[in-house]
Amino acid sequence: MEDITAGLSSGNNSEARFTINVKEGIVELEGKESFVDKHLEKFEEIFKTAVKEAIASGMQQQNVALKAQVALPQEVHEVPQVPDGQATTTTTAAVAAKPTAASPARHAPRVAPTLPPIPVDLKANESKPGLREFYAEKKPQNHYEKTAVFAYYITKFNKQQEVKFGEILSCYEEVNEKKPSVIDIVKNSVRYKGWLEQGSDKFSTRLTISGENYVKFDMPKKDATA
Repeated sequence: MEDITAGLSSGNNSEARFTINVKEGIVELEGKESFVDKHLEKFEEIFKTAVKEAIASGMQQQNVALKAQVALPQEVHEVPQVPDGQATTTTTAAVAAKPTAASPARHAPRVAPTLPPIPVDLKANESKPGLREFYAEKKPQNHYEKTAVFAYYITKFNKQQEVKFGEILSCYEEVNEKKPSVIDIVKNSVRYKGWLEQGSDKFSTRLTISGENYVKFDMPKKDATA
């Protein structure tokens, strides 16, 4: 409802004036007391209706603004230079930052699976030496050499085509050595040493010809026996 301004003339030619400002909620009545009393109730009813409409319109706009804030957070920035010298505010939508080359996305740390030892025959009998004796003979110096010795023993003496990672853990327990991350040791041995190769499943491996020759002919190392 727009502002209403009107002027009336009474019988003695004195001017009476009334103004209704709906936007600011102002009602002005100017004139004689009899004029004001006569029209006050009528203007009051008009004003109440206008106020109800203004409140309803304001609540609707407020709901729209609240929904917009929930859907997309906003940041308020003050702009110091405007034509009338007064500071005004503008709203800028806050957009979630995407990973860039300077700020790579963070990933949850990789957790290595826990593998249990798998029972395997490592004791001496009439046809083979025990793993402890064979291990002492070969004198492996690091985990790559140790896993190659274990794979050789299980392949050649136990007549297995493949060696499971859990069986390698059992070998570590048999010789009373600290166990490493077998998954990483086998993976690096496959990649850098060439003594092992991937088996038929994720947690198995096979001894290569290079690994067999290394254990059979190159161990123990000459400097280790000096």
